[in-house]
Amino acid sequence: MPFVRGKRMRGLVLAALGVGVLGLGACGSIPNPIARGSAKVKTAPDNAAAIGVNGYLWRAALDTLSFMPLASADPYGGIIITDWYTNPEKPDERFKCTVYILDSRLRADGLNVAVFKQNRDATGNWIDAPHAGQTETDIENSILTRARQLRLSNIKG
Repeated sequence: MPFVRGKRMRGLVLAALGVGVLGLGACGSIPNPIARGSAKVKTAPDNAAAIGVNGYLWRAALDTLSFMPLASADPYGGIIITDWYTNPEKPDERFKCTVYILDSRLRADGLNVAVFKQNRDATGNWIDAPHAGQTETDIENSILTRARQLRLSNIKG
């Protein structure tokens, strides 16, 4: 009777999946703020209710840091943490970024970037190293420029 038992088990699994899908059906209306490729970004007041931070800054930060692996992203708290990134041209140094979006408005002071750098020593261990202070400012400026572009494309479109 293993065949009948297999059919029953398969039926139970399918029923459980069906209940799960029906339960998640209500979640379909919740926007995914991390999703790349969404057609347009909403205006700031809508984003303030949806994700808690400025949507243009959020999307621009993800776009700007897209070359780095993403370790964590909290759209409600406005924190994006990348994992270590090693430039293939310089395998003995690596970088990690943390972006803090501090405001629901598109403002220069609503954004803070922290950059961490490590160098590999002769034994192969990673050691914290100072980075150029301008790096954080350059990344902030890139994010702000991209956020302004997103906002303008949303207004025109």
